[in-house]
Amino acid sequence: MSPFLEAMTRVPPLLAAHLLLAAAALALGLAISLPLAIWSARRPGVARVALAFASLVQTIPSLALLALFYPLLLFVSGLVGGGIPALGFLPSLLALTLYALLPILRNGVTGLAGIDPAVIEAADGIGMTAWQKLRLVEAPLVAPVLMAGVRTAAVWTIGAATLSTTVGQPSLGDLIFAGLQTQNWALVLAGCVSAAGLALAVDALLGLIERGIATRRRGRVYGAGAVLLLGVLAALAPLAVPRSPTIVIGAKNFSEQYILARVIGHRLEQAGYRVEYREGLGSAVIYGALSSGPIDVYVDYAGTLWTNAMRRSDTPARAAMVAAIGAWSAQTSGVRLLGALGFENAYAFAMRGEAARAKGIVSLDDLARAAPGLTLGSDLEFLERPEWAAVQRAYPIRFAATHAYSPTFMYRALESGQVDVISAFSSDGRIAAEHLTVLTDPRRAIPGYDAILLLAPKRAKDARLVAALKPLVGRIPVASMREANYLVDRDRGKVSPEDAARWLERRLGL
Repeated sequence: MSPFLEAMTRVPPLLAAHLLLAAAALALGLAISLPLAIWSARRPGVARVALAFASLVQTIPSLALLALFYPLLLFVSGLVGGGIPALGFLPSLLALTLYALLPILRNGVTGLAGIDPAVIEAADGIGMTAWQKLRLVEAPLVAPVLMAGVRTAAVWTIGAATLSTTVGQPSLGDLIFAGLQTQNWALVLAGCVSAAGLALAVDALLGLIERGIATRRRGRVYGAGAVLLLGVLAALAPLAVPRSPTIVIGAKNFSEQYILARVIGHRLEQAGYRVEYREGLGSAVIYGALSSGPIDVYVDYAGTLWTNAMRRSDTPARAAMVAAIGAWSAQTSGVRLLGALGFENAYAFAMRGEAARAKGIVSLDDLARAAPGLTLGSDLEFLERPEWAAVQRAYPIRFAATHAYSPTFMYRALESGQVDVISAFSSDGRIAAEHLTVLTDPRRAIPGYDAILLLAPKRAKDARLVAALKPLVGRIPVASMREANYLVDRDRGKVSPEDAARWLERRLGL
């Protein structure tokens, strides 16, 4: 089977989830926009405020809007005593609904305002009530204009729904994000083709409804509407089938996380569990997803939790840090730290070997002296993380410029000379393969980053699950993890995270 066809086998469940999310957001957008459009058409002041708000929402990047709903829902959940999910379907629904408002609202207000006043006067003259006038006169006249707005909103919503992956909601974005991070272009193509195909199909069906309304051909309206309804019902069908208990495995957005997630998944499947994967989650949300329930298990890194979640700035010994994180997580959220996997994936500044030698740079002290003439490339998070602030406090580093990349393209930027130094990862196989020089940290500004296995509170006492995962603790040396990572990240002969996980399991005798 070709890589593209193999990638397409992963599409159906993600397509169903994508369609349900987009349909729910569009329906909620309609429920809000239609009454607001009617009110706005009769009250110019309301129209100015409503359209200004809807336009303002469009200026916020969709990824940022999704992320903003996470702390907002956490805050609201805290006010009401918990129970409101801050990740997954709800924040995705709310963000996409806001994006759907503007085209529907604007077209509705424009259509109502554009009705010939003589028609309204005639309706008033024959004694129509406000409801009769809306239902029998205004609605039929404005429907074609309104449907154009609905079509635009539908296409926007389907496109933006791919970003819901970042907050833990399954969508076709799962394929796109995973493919981009592992350079599996078959996955990217499968996700993009499927999302585009869904948007075009929905737009075509809504277009038939629009033309049917304009030409008063009810059969066309009902037929296209029935097809849309059948599509939604087909997507809902799997939810009606009783499902066995499922373990949801979380992963961040780089190759090592995809590999480790599948190592965990394979062991749980052998133990009789059904597993699902939630991939592409950011460091800012994944621990919250574990502690609040959307995911059951994932691998994090000690330094990330130490600096981001615990707000600690000291750098104790690695073993002491892991022990402290275990005690803190159990006490504050009930999360269980099952153990360290045996390797560290720390932030480490790296340069091309020949460039480092030519400039005489071997440590961060040396880098600080040369930094004004150099460009730093980092991953998407590093420049906003406490670790970067700690490095700046310990070393007077001021680069000529900084650029953020996805992890894969960060290495490409270093290789091509677009940047001079990168915030690399110590377990990345590309460090050795590309002959990079890792700079020492004599002032110990960067904490330890042991890979640690975490269980959600509801799984902390699951003896069967713990027994299945316990053999991973202390079992994975950094050399083996680097080789597995490089199988996915290399340019030629690359394999999927699934195959890399199988290779790692064989290598370790798991």
